[in-house]
Formats: sequence, C-alpha cells, structure tokens
Amino acid sequence: MNNLKKILIITYYWPPAGGPGVQRWLKFVKYLPDFGWKPTVFVPENPSYPIVDETLANEVSDDLEIIKTKIWEPYQIAEIFGKDNKKFKAGQFDVGKNQSWKSKLSIWVRGNFFIPDARVFWVKPSVEYLKKYLTVHQFDAFVTTGPPHSMHLIGLELKKEFPALKWIADFRDPWTEISYYKHLKLTKSADQKHRNLEQKVFESADITLATSFSDAENFRTKGANAFCITNGFDLNDSFTERSRSDHSEKFTLSYIGVLEQLRNPKVLWNVLNELISEKDDFKNNFELKFVGRIDDKILTEIEESKLIDLVNNLGYLSHSEANVEMENSDLLLITNFPDESTKGIIPGKIFEYLATGKQIVSFGPKESDVKKILKETNAGKHFSYDEESDLKVFLLQKFEEWKLGTSHSPTENIDQFSRRNLTKKLTELL
Repeated sequence: MNNLKKILIITYYWPPAGGPGVQRWLKFVKYLPDFGWKPTVFVPENPSYPIVDETLANEVSDDLEIIKTKIWEPYQIAEIFGKDNKKFKAGQFDVGKNQSWKSKLSIWVRGNFFIPDARVFWVKPSVEYLKKYLTVHQFDAFVTTGPPHSMHLIGLELKKEFPALKWIADFRDPWTEISYYKHLKLTKSADQKHRNLEQKVFESADITLATSFSDAENFRTKGANAFCITNGFDLNDSFTERSRSDHSEKFTLSYIGVLEQLRNPKVLWNVLNELISEKDDFKNNFELKFVGRIDDKILTEIEESKLIDLVNNLGYLSHSEANVEMENSDLLLITNFPDESTKGIIPGKIFEYLATGKQIVSFGPKESDVKKILKETNAGKHFSYDEESDLKVFLLQKFEEWKLGTSHSPTENIDQFSRRNLTKKLTELL
C-alpha cells in the first residue's frame, strides 16, 4: 500500500447522501486502489442533502480516510418562502405556469446572489483548511466534482497555491450549458460572472472530465483539456436477470429516480392514456411504477388522467431496493431535457438500467448520446418529445412481446460501462 499514488477527492455528495450525485465518486473511490491509487475524500461535516440513503455507507471502506469541515447553506432561509424551494437543493424548481411569485423571487435570488450555487459559502473555509492539509500531506493529484460547481472554485484556489499538483475538474453535469441555467433569471452581470468562472476552471484544470461525449466536445471548444468518462454500473450491485420463462403479473413500465417538471414526458402519458382508452387488454394488464421522488405537479397531472388506477408509486427506496424494482419491470423509462443543447446529457440511471438486461424507452433531443448508447447496446429505443405515433407502435410491440413471453432482448457491449473498467480508464488518464 505504501507505493500507491495519492489522490484527494473534494466532493459535496457522499454517503449518507442518496441519488445519482453520490454514485460516481463512491464507485471510483472503491476501485482506485486496484489500479495503484490511494484516495482521501474531503466532504462537508453537516451538509443539507435533498435525499438520504443510509445503505450507501456500507460501500465505504473502513480504511478510507475522510476529512471534513463545516458548511453553512442558506436553504433554510429559502424554505421560509415556501416548501417548493426544497427542490433547489437538487437543482429543481417550478417552471411556467407552476411558478408562484415566491418561487420566482427565490429563483432570482439563487441565480444572482449565490454564484455559482448556494454551497459557495463552503469555498473559503475549505480552501483555508486544505492549504494547511496539503502542506503537511503529500498528494499526486486532486479532484473537484460538481455540481455543486462551487467545488471547482475550491480547485481554482488550490491550483494557484500548489501549481505542480495535478487537478482533475469533474463535471457530472455542465455548468452554463445545463438546461435549467436559462431559467435562473440571471442579470447580465451575474451571467457573465458564471461564464468567467467556468472559463477559468476549464483553462486551469489539468484534466476536465465530462460524463458524455458531447459535453467533452463542448468543453474542448471552450479551451478545456476534456475527456469523457461516462457513469456506469457496478457488477457487485445486486442485479440478477429474471429468466425468460418468468412472466411478470403486469406489463410494468418503471421510472426509477427523480423526475422534475423540465423532464416531464407528456407525450408518454398521452400515448398511455390513448392505449388505455382503446385497448381493454392493455388497460387490464398495465402498471406504471415510480420509484423515487416525482414532482407533485407531474403526479397531479397523471392522477387527473385515466392512468390514476394503474400507478404504483413506491416513493424513495434505498439503492439496493431500487435495483430489485428495476429487475421486476418489463420496460424502464428514462427522460432528458427536450432542448437540442442537452443532447450530451446521459442520465446516470441508464447504466444501472443496462445492467438489468431490461429494455429501455428514452425521451430527449432527437439526436443524443443516450440514443447512441441504446443503439450500440441493443437496449431499447430513444424518442424525441413529438414522436407520438412511433412511440405508440413501440409500446404495443413490447406489450405483445410481454404477452407472448418473448420480451427479453439481449443487450450487447455493456462491459465498457462497468465501474471497474471506467476507473481503469480514469487511472490511465491520470
């Protein structure tokens, strides 16, 4: 162990945080020692996580060194304006006609006063602490991972102090190119500040990581030394394929994760309502299952339709329990923002979907990185938000296959997305 190189990971999300934000570096940290790197993790001592999953702590090695400092977050103040402001913690908020004046005010304050985000108050104390820590402890590299992109501001300051230390800026989502950025009601000066900080990170980091092919390409055009390492699945997680002869009680379409208004697949709800109206066979044998946190406005929309009696809303489950629900599904739903500019977003959930061997139905921009992955792995079909007739044909086809017991289509080429192989790719970059 003594000859291992040392890497410091600076992250906001860490167990007991739940949701996709924590998975990426939890898994990298798990496999880094296999490839000659010893990780140390720096996290906030008292964070305000939007989702908690205590079971993820089981994946943290007892040998891992974790260092912490306290953080102050202004979300308690935002929540005084209204309970909907709790969504801000996860980068979500009401849009369009669903916005109250309180919500509009909170969004404006969030975008213009907390740059790049409300975790910015952790930057200064973290820099002070880590400057002392890195003076005493020798490291070969350090990582900042965002969002929250405040983590990259910590990286900027540390790189100035320790220029020989290799810095990897990991963007799990883009900064100014993320779909909700245009909804932040930014003033011209605030927008410029966001963009200037992003540019400094791209130019200062030794390596910039993106989670999609398109994002890496966009980052390179802005001057970053960018590479794509996607998210993935862990073969040690509890995925067990159901045999082909097993027949689920209902034809089950499941969404696992967080679904906010900006990714609401209204075209799917419309088509499902049509199928329920037109085909009793489909109505009597269909189930729409949600596992995770679904926006209240989306649930209300569904409950006011013919789908109301066919919904099974299980709420948030632990990571391992969610995997079981994936396995007990026939079709898995993934959604993306509709804007063409978001074609590079690859939701992390797709890789765990791939590990189940189940078919996937995806929504997003017409040409997207998700579509490329589904085609390459034979794992399902991607639709834009206006392909209603093609979607109807696809759903009916999958329903007929389910009735005949032939709904299992074997996936291909998925090993490249295993967490261990992706960690190997990371260490080769390092």
